[in-house]
Amino acid sequence: MAIQVSKRLFTVDEYERMAEAGILTGDERVELVEGEIVRMAAKGSRHSACVSRITDLFYRYARQSAIVRVQDPVRISSQSELEPDVALLRLKDDFYASEHPQASDIYLLVEVSDTTLSYDRGVKLALYAKAGIREVWIVSLPEETIEVYAHPEGDNYRETRAARRGDMIEVQSVPGLALAVSVSDILG
Repeated sequence: MAIQVSKRLFTVDEYERMAEAGILTGDERVELVEGEIVRMAAKGSRHSACVSRITDLFYRYARQSAIVRVQDPVRISSQSELEPDVALLRLKDDFYASEHPQASDIYLLVEVSDTTLSYDRGVKLALYAKAGIREVWIVSLPEETIEVYAHPEGDNYRETRAARRGDMIEVQSVPGLALAVSVSDILG
């Protein structure tokens, strides 16, 4: 007799209740991905430095046009709550105190990738596109490039490009913001 095995998937609401109940603690670096609780990779010093550089640039130049969030949850769907490295969000008076940002609140997400590059390019990028996230940057530390993805369609992006040291990239999705940053300033 064959036994059928099935997974028990969680919704974002259930996931958040587990955190509130102390089942999941802040020390556990996890995300909810398509209903599954997934451990996040440890952050190395190069990853942390890159996130700090991006955060500094965005705070200096984008904070009048968007809220800058760093490694905080964003609700992508009813079954996915991810923690991108940096997010530029629609301005909101309460700074999202009442609930985590939804896909419609997100202008730009940045994932800094060292050991998780294929996962970020595959699973996460498809989720972001499917949710309609306007613009995503993947900073590839091993390749020293920044991949820019814009104009989601289905689970892909219509516009993609890779920028290298010496190139400039523009934030495209924040209304009223004209910001171009140097790839070298981000990579260090």
